[in-house]
Amino acid sequence: MAVTNEQVKILMKELAKGAPLEAASAKAGMTRQTGAKYRRLGRLPSELSKPRDWRTREDPFEAVWGEVVQKLQEDEGLQAKTLFDWLDERYPGRFQPGQLRTLQRHVQRWRVLDGDGAKRELFFPQRHRAGEALQVDFTHTGALKLTLAGESYKPLLCHPVLPYSGWEWATVCQSESILALRDGIQEAVFRLGRVTEWVQTDNSTAATHRIGETDRKRPFNQEYVDLMDHLGMKPRTIAVGKKEQNGSVEARNGAFKRYLDQQLRLRGSRDFADESEFELWLGHMLDRANGRRAKRLREELAAMQPLAASRLPDFVVLRGVPVSSHATISVKENLYSVPPSLMGQQVEVRVYEKHLEVRYAGATLWSMPRLLGKSRHGINYRHVIWSLVRKPGAFARYPFREDLFPTLTFRRAYEALERHSAGIKADAAYLRILHLAASTMESEVDAALALLLEQGTVPLPDLVKELVNPEKPPIPNLAEPQVDLTAFDALLCEVAP
Repeated sequence: MAVTNEQVKILMKELAKGAPLEAASAKAGMTRQTGAKYRRLGRLPSELSKPRDWRTREDPFEAVWGEVVQKLQEDEGLQAKTLFDWLDERYPGRFQPGQLRTLQRHVQRWRVLDGDGAKRELFFPQRHRAGEALQVDFTHTGALKLTLAGESYKPLLCHPVLPYSGWEWATVCQSESILALRDGIQEAVFRLGRVTEWVQTDNSTAATHRIGETDRKRPFNQEYVDLMDHLGMKPRTIAVGKKEQNGSVEARNGAFKRYLDQQLRLRGSRDFADESEFELWLGHMLDRANGRRAKRLREELAAMQPLAASRLPDFVVLRGVPVSSHATISVKENLYSVPPSLMGQQVEVRVYEKHLEVRYAGATLWSMPRLLGKSRHGINYRHVIWSLVRKPGAFARYPFREDLFPTLTFRRAYEALERHSAGIKADAAYLRILHLAASTMESEVDAALALLLEQGTVPLPDLVKELVNPEKPPIPNLAEPQVDLTAFDALLCEVAP
């Protein structure tokens, strides 16, 4: 039986006390000869063992290792599990699932000793200069599992950071647009009251144009250049595909969301009544976090230049936008409906980050949510129902028909009408219901439809109307009151000179 380190320690301890070798060896549970050996060596068994440089069993991959290396040389991105499956297909029954770990060790050793491990790019920590650059990035918040009034809420945040002091801010946006970038940068610099020399971003389309070659620098969008000129800063980007060059804000993205997650845990709820409540809470959390960076921030502000610019509006103005004969306008490659009274006219559109405003003759006539992406459409049924209810035959092939179901209840009502009387009769009945919603309150019509559907009743227009507009009680005839004006004559006499 092999002698352990503990046995030798006991032996040495007893010998140090002056015990005879035979007694000390017996106390340690070894023979006198073994005790004499370790007394002479003065070392523990673990210090005497030599690393094994031979295999205890045959290498199952020795015969095919050349094939594996050839595959790795062709594509070092191949994983050991993929290679194991490939070998299993080439040599059915030759390898066992438990041998995967052996292949993984072989592949790892090859990557370090023979692969491109020695050629890997090193990342060097950098010392940031106070006031040099404001780094800006967009970050998603899905992992925070936020809700608004119980509904899932995953806002995108524009996140500017001062790398030297760690000061940061964040604004809620719905896309990585120039408007979102403008709002985020302006919010940061106007809170600071000073500007850095540079604003550093990645190569997002908000700041730069896309070009065909992905390994070349992209030129800045003119709108972004104008923003930098206005604020008195200079734009710069990281190299294409080199997000680590924006390392401070990239690192802060994760740390910032972990901080928010902890604060949400303390809050005891991830639900907010509306977006305004979330933005208020977010600003409070940012103020609290930035309060701990006050000393470094004072140093950084001292190295920055005063902000001399006025704040740009948070919208872009599009003038002379034509209204089609379908009462629609095209804005940023998306289609929106407008009131039909504007057909044939040209309108001014103010494009905000989250909504549009349609203006005519200096007045705002309509506001609607802004659509994300391209080739989408937002048709409001209130704009088209007045004509469509008179032409129910147009409903079946109307290209934007899906926009004319404002809620799921309206969709279910239409399906019930189709089962009752398909074709144009069902279309005409539904359009009358939609007309009622536009003429009264959509919520009341929705509630009436839900009640009828729950009862198993076909939601015919007249039934819905009875629920929405119940019969009004008659107005009683009241006798006309007689007014005595002589009292006023008396008052006039009192104030006369």
